[in-house]
Amino acid sequence: MAVVYVAATFMAVLDTTIVNVALPALGRDLHARADGVGLVSVAYLVSLAVFIPASGWLGDRIGGRRALLGAVALFTAASALCGCSTSLGALVAFRVLQGAGGAVMTPVGLAMLFRVYPPAERVRISGVLALVTALAPALGPILGGVFTTYLSWRFAFFVNVPIGAATLVFGALGLARHAPAHPGRLDVTGLLLSGLGLGSLMYGLAEGPSRGWTALPVAGALGAGAVLLAALAAVELRVPRPLLDLRLLGNRMFACATGLYGLASVAYLGALFLAALFFQDALGLSAVRSGLAVFPSALGVMAGGQLVTRVLYRRFGPRRITAAGLLAMAAALASMARVGGGTDPWQVRLLMLCLGVGVSFVFIPSQAASMATVSKERTGRASSVFNAGKQLGGAVGVALLSTVLSAAGGAAGGGVPAGPDAYRAAFLAAAAAALLAVPVALAVRDADAAPTMTRPRNPRAARRAGAAPEQAD
Repeated sequence: MAVVYVAATFMAVLDTTIVNVALPALGRDLHARADGVGLVSVAYLVSLAVFIPASGWLGDRIGGRRALLGAVALFTAASALCGCSTSLGALVAFRVLQGAGGAVMTPVGLAMLFRVYPPAERVRISGVLALVTALAPALGPILGGVFTTYLSWRFAFFVNVPIGAATLVFGALGLARHAPAHPGRLDVTGLLLSGLGLGSLMYGLAEGPSRGWTALPVAGALGAGAVLLAALAAVELRVPRPLLDLRLLGNRMFACATGLYGLASVAYLGALFLAALFFQDALGLSAVRSGLAVFPSALGVMAGGQLVTRVLYRRFGPRRITAAGLLAMAAALASMARVGGGTDPWQVRLLMLCLGVGVSFVFIPSQAASMATVSKERTGRASSVFNAGKQLGGAVGVALLSTVLSAAGGAAGGGVPAGPDAYRAAFLAAAAAALLAVPVALAVRDADAAPTMTRPRNPRAARRAGAAPEQAD
């Protein structure tokens, strides 16, 4: 189960960054205007936001196994179609299909994992998941640069095909069949409001830095998104079986964990985007070397993950670990604001490594403890809310730092390269975002996470017990 979910998550997260480096090349090859190729990235992000809310209901309705494997098949087929595209319009349409598959894969797989693995094992599983979440966006620019430089931009999509095919075969053979739950009728009103609201908001956030926040399409999308999401909250709090169970945010542990993961994503994913630009624009590195300079952050997540899962989590609990991680992230990002052309490259790599360690201190405890107080029956819908917050956090991070970069004297994403002062301001903004999450970390009660802080005497027996409520077909 864990292998299937890790592979699916890796593909979904990788596709948020691997294509960015290839955009200029695919634009030339498809004879697309420079201001139009951005739709390739925006379409994927918007599609994720639109379909994530329905993933919990779908997983409960047809069963997690069918939903997960169906989503992997859709994502893999759409990846192949993206690589074969002969026009920008076709590529954008296939990216929407990719996003639909990715939107279901991640929440459904997480819900299945947390149903099968008992709370005491979740910190170990979360360590693996956090590694994938950090490794994929850091690896994306490297692979995208290598494919674009030495092969073709099409391989940025084709790379998913063998991974997806292997995941399908492994999942078909290894995943147990489970009887679907009874989630009730689809909340159509919630589906329309959440899809249109989150989709509009994601579009506005993605396009705002390049078009300008006062541009009519951007301002209109953000305004419509805010109104629709306000209406969604009013509707979902009244219906007995909501598509997005916002009542879960009244659960202190779940709300804090979701907020921590989302806010840390603002700082981390925004910083990865910023660092890739900084290394190319300010330090003059190639796309591949820029990706390699960012990669130590993934190594930091690996090292920090081992420390958290093996030593710290069960001894100190999520409250102090996440607060310390946020402070480490803020310190690393503030130090990046002082990097210049004469800085030792190894110092930059060390800062990215420290950033990754801080990220592991936040992501792993947050995910491990997120559903410690959520009943098994509500796990699927809780996973939808958790993943929606995570996706929104990453989009806000990129939009926020792009805006700071532009306002401070540069043009993010193209045009006139930003100056050193602009990058300094943007890195400080990322550090501030990490610091703003510290009060949320301090609001966590370790007692609520106690079930995840114990060691099962017999992990296999505990895992079977955790899966017992679901019966085979």
